Amino acid sequence: MCRSIKTLRPPVMPEVTEEDIHAAALQYVRKVSGFRAPAAHNREVFEQAVAAVAAATAELLAGLQVRGAART
Repeated sequence: MCRSIKTLRPPVMPEVTEEDIHAAALQYVRKVSGFRAPAAHNREVFEQAVAAVAAATAELLAGLQVRGAART
């Protein structure tokens, strides 16, 4: 599962969309939880985890400094 998570930082991916970040977060939470899709009683906590991982990923990508790349 995690092998399908793409590297999202520049210059590997110059433009990263919210969908890219969400997909990576979803794959991570699926791997860690062991569930491809959560049962109804776990859905809320699963979705909260995806949102938290996506937010952390967006913050990480925004703060990274890549040598030779101009900051935007």
